[in-house]
Amino acid sequence: MKHWYVYIMSNKKNGVLYIGVTDNIEERVKEHKLKIFPKSFTAKYNCDKLIYFEEFENGIEAEKRERQFKKWKRDWKIELIEEMNSGWSDLSTNWNLNYNKLRI
Repeated sequence: MKHWYVYIMSNKKNGVLYIGVTDNIEERVKEHKLKIFPKSFTAKYNCDKLIYFEEFENGIEAEKRERQFKKWKRDWKIELIEEMNSGWSDLSTNWNLNYNKLRI
């Protein structure tokens, strides 16, 4: 079964926040870290740390949640992040991502 993810990337604790949705979180995080799209928001603001994510069973629900997050006040987003990840650590650190094999 395919899973969908809503995720938040940042550049540092209490820094810039980027909210996205994907059906392949590992590849998408890798794209952000490698700045595959150099003119993108995440590349421009160096948002290369995965600090929060939620998993969904279908894309419609994930996209609905993403839109909901984007309407939230920044304080609400920070509170949500800190409930799961108080140190704002990069959740993808131990994922063993293969940076030689990138799907575009």
